Amino acid sequence: QLQLVESGGGLVQAGGSLRLSCAASEHAFSRYTMGWFRQAPWKEREFVAALSRSGGDTYYADSVKGRFTISRDNAKNTVYLQMNSLKPEDTAVYYCAAGAAVVGLIRNLNNYWGQGTQVTVSS
Repeated sequence: QLQLVESGGGLVQAGGSLRLSCAASEHAFSRYTMGWFRQAPWKEREFVAALSRSGGDTYYADSVKGRFTISRDNAKNTVYLQMNSLKPEDTAVYYCAAGAAVVGLIRNLNNYWGQGTQVTVSS
């Protein structure tokens, strides 16, 4: 069974940067479409970013486009989310996700989930 473990969350001032990591348990990591979601207090979990199995195609929510970058290292079974120019509204628990295809992952159809890592951005 696929297991995902996030790390790298923390407290940062507005305008700062943070890099999240997600380590997958399986050597077949490269077969999964990977992505990131986030959930702020009192809000539903929302899509943030995704990338193809090869890492060649990326997809971003409008709210983070130009500021966040998703990437993967299949040799290390790890996906990353580089977050720059952070805003207070980026404050949320960030979750790593894995799916069979990009469209299904973005729609949250049968995704695998990590445990989440807290990101707090102060104003």
